[in-house]
Amino acid sequence: MPEVLKAPLVVEFPFTRSLGSVQSAFLTGLRERTVLGVKTTDGKVMVPPVEYDPVTADELRDLVEVESTGTVTTWAWNPEPRRGQPLGTPFAWVLVRLDGADTALLHALDAPGPDAVTTGMRVRVRWAAERTGAITDIACFEPYEGDAADAEPAAHDGQFDDAVTGIVAAARLDYVYSPGRAQTAYINALADRRTVGERCPSCRKVYVPPRGACPTCGVATTDRVEVGPAGTVTTFCIVNVKARNLDIELPYVYAHIALDGADLALHGRIAGIPYDQVRMGLRVEPVWTEGGRYPDHYRPTGEPDADYDTYKELV
Repeated sequence: MPEVLKAPLVVEFPFTRSLGSVQSAFLTGLRERTVLGVKTTDGKVMVPPVEYDPVTADELRDLVEVESTGTVTTWAWNPEPRRGQPLGTPFAWVLVRLDGADTALLHALDAPGPDAVTTGMRVRVRWAAERTGAITDIACFEPYEGDAADAEPAAHDGQFDDAVTGIVAAARLDYVYSPGRAQTAYINALADRRTVGERCPSCRKVYVPPRGACPTCGVATTDRVEVGPAGTVTTFCIVNVKARNLDIELPYVYAHIALDGADLALHGRIAGIPYDQVRMGLRVEPVWTEGGRYPDHYRPTGEPDADYDTYKELV
């Protein structure tokens, strides 16, 4: 049996969001080593603060300052920190109810080992040396020997100089992808400039790219069928936004292409024709670059357009 392919992949993008008055005050407060919560309709204090009451949906604006000390309500040990996590050495994820708050804040606890962590233990904030107005201004929590504060949280107007009004969070997912038996064969065939799908033994439809099973009948597909190489544009879109790390002149066309002999349309870029002349029914063929393992794009074959009735089921 041929080796099934696999490859490490990364999905990464910067997520930018603006902050309302409550979140702005909370994050700016962290920069100033001040922890703010908000009072709910029934008088409870939520940290982190939210803009609307989770029970009544009332708008919340009554900010209060709570202590930077608190109590662990629950925890889990993290023996192998990942990239971007608060600490580079093993630590505990903890929910901490800060003194003066009625809800818990999730963060990291710097502890020598799981035996040093208990529910109910006292902790305090360890502030980051450089603070910018983000949750990472709390570097982590650390064990604390003091008692809980008895004072009521003090009202706070939420006003700070140079308030933080927006944040950029880097979202990233690292994973290993395996296309499985069917798509491994499909990808290997593309390297030989052939397009190979699989036929359902029940309904006899040919799927390209193959998924290993018929989505209609639910049975395994094992009969391999070579299709194309030419095909028909069933539908398309004109792309006007440049993708990062993709050096293609705008605008360009991305289309669904039903290869001859296939019962499922695949995706491909259309080139070799002005973008405003691409149309449904256009007959196209793949173009490989030197050493390419898959078609770089599809171009017109020069044949007459396909009749709509021949591809309407694939639109």
